[in-house]
Amino acid sequence: MPSLLSLVEMNAATLAVSLAVFLLAGFVKGVIGLGLPTVAIGLLSLVMSPVQAAALLILPSMVTNGWQLATGGALPMLAKRLWALLAGVVIGTLAGAGFMRADGGRHAIVVLGVALMLYALAGLAAWTPTVPSRHERWWSPLIGLLTGLVTAATGVFVIPVVPYLQALGLPRDQLIQALGLSFTVSTLALAVNLGQAGAFSAGVGWASLMVLLPALLGMAIGSRVRARVRAATFRRCFFIGLLLLGLHLAWHLLDLLEATR
Repeated sequence: MPSLLSLVEMNAATLAVSLAVFLLAGFVKGVIGLGLPTVAIGLLSLVMSPVQAAALLILPSMVTNGWQLATGGALPMLAKRLWALLAGVVIGTLAGAGFMRADGGRHAIVVLGVALMLYALAGLAAWTPTVPSRHERWWSPLIGLLTGLVTAATGVFVIPVVPYLQALGLPRDQLIQALGLSFTVSTLALAVNLGQAGAFSAGVGWASLMVLLPALLGMAIGSRVRARVRAATFRRCFFIGLLLLGLHLAWHLLDLLEATR
């Protein structure tokens, strides 16, 4: 009878780290409503390749974002308004198939580090751009395409779609549902990429199912903490942590430069 570790294709240390990371990532999402893929991919990339990290993310992301998507009654309106954005996400993600596997994932780690730094700096600066509704038909497909390409390369789908959706001036409940819609579509497109590349094996599927449990537990704890901690304080700490993590991951750029000499 196969052991648990052989079933999930991991050693004990990697499995323990993965469970802890998804507990933390779920906690962050429970408190501020986003951040599960950002935290999970960012931290897991320190101990495994971006491809492996992205494959683990699929089930936790689908379940948590599916729940977020189902919250509220504005889905038909949002789907009609954001269809060009979502189409761009799918096209960009599928067009970028193979980006994450290039060069053993080293370039993807650097891209991920830069993306995390940009996201963190925008959050710390409280950058609040606005997009007039008349410009959405031009910006939506472009932002979707860029988000898809970043997703294909890193497994993280918050840049630049999160700042863009915030810039649309949606009411809070609609913004949360719009984020859930975008993240769900991104997860599905990423799953197609990983499946075509053979990165989502049965063992990875079992591991993804296992890390779903701590992700849900973390969300439940985070939701309780949200009512007791000032959101602004937690968001500031969160973005500082992402900035440091991004700097660490982008440090791999020096290795890439050395390798090309």
